[in-house]
Amino acid sequence: MNELELKYGCNPNQKPSRIFMEDGSDLPIKVLNGRPGYINFMDALNGWQLVKELTEATGYPAATSFKHVSPAGAAIGLPLDETLAKIYWVDDLGELSPLACAYARARGADRMSSFGDFISLSDVCDVDTARLIKREVSDGVIAPGYTEEALELLKSKKKGAYAILQIDPSYKPAPIEHKQVYGITFEQGRNELKADDALLSNIVTENKDLPESARHDMQIALITLKYTQSNSVCYVKDGQAIGIGAGQQSRIHCTRLAGSKADNWFLRQSPQVMNLPFLPTIGRPDRDNAIDNYIGEDYMDVLADGKWEKIFSEKPAVFTREEKRAWLDQMQGVTLGSDAFFPFSDNIDRAQRSGVKYVVQPGGSVRDDVVIDACNKYGMTMVFTGIRLFHH
Repeated sequence: MNELELKYGCNPNQKPSRIFMEDGSDLPIKVLNGRPGYINFMDALNGWQLVKELTEATGYPAATSFKHVSPAGAAIGLPLDETLAKIYWVDDLGELSPLACAYARARGADRMSSFGDFISLSDVCDVDTARLIKREVSDGVIAPGYTEEALELLKSKKKGAYAILQIDPSYKPAPIEHKQVYGITFEQGRNELKADDALLSNIVTENKDLPESARHDMQIALITLKYTQSNSVCYVKDGQAIGIGAGQQSRIHCTRLAGSKADNWFLRQSPQVMNLPFLPTIGRPDRDNAIDNYIGEDYMDVLADGKWEKIFSEKPAVFTREEKRAWLDQMQGVTLGSDAFFPFSDNIDRAQRSGVKYVVQPGGSVRDDVVIDACNKYGMTMVFTGIRLFHH
């Protein structure tokens, strides 16, 4: 099949719409179920590249959760401990396969942003992963294949309308890519950068310590940034992105946005949040919304009289700013990646408040020495890659 007609483009008024191969070859994807749209395919194809490269770089199965053509989460398939399984709402599913762990991490890092996501999986979708996907609000999934049981489970989702795509893992696009804006065609070479050990060899700080786990986290950060709308930064810990800031015009705003998401990820693991007395009738999406309010500045939206009774069996105590700061001070070993250089040291100052120990960025700013000095002050290890990763 050389082309596929779509219902409409980015918006319902944008017709006609289709995807097709200009060279006359067959599309490398098959629609196994549902009717995916224009944005679904944009998410699927960007997400597939991300997970394919993560697996090639780390050797682990990988998953990503995409929304509006940027990842809300990305992860490799490391096992979940009891705490992570609980905050990702998968503690009732038993031991999960590595691929299912990867998606639980990708979905769980920022569940508010992942609501209604499009999923990309690096490996054949197994039944563990399908069971996890089946229970979440999602628009579709792309993978190189599906087991028979997994495919049947997914086909039953959304009353049979769930979008399921299969991609040929051997497909390799042309080295030159094109896009049109306002009737004008742009042409460029594809970004084929590999996030390998050679890219991480230029350590510019006094601290040269870079364990293998941090190298993996740097690879995850760089590959995630490669497919995130710029400006972008990414906080990573223990094999998964925990805070992604995308599309901000100012880098410090991006660093703050991603940092607040990383903080929220860690705050969800605090006893105050883990022990919230939810009513048994409250579903996962409503719990996510309530937690987001509870740990933020708008906590009275869920704690005011007349409101908490609809969510909790008893009124929780306010999670004070001092208590939150004391908990966040325990977060350590975080990696921060940036798609372009940090122009000011304020980014490093903000990053250290979220437990950042390792930094990876292109370098090349006239203030590189100031940024290096800030990292040295906090005992951080920083790598300069020399390569920018803008994505538009």
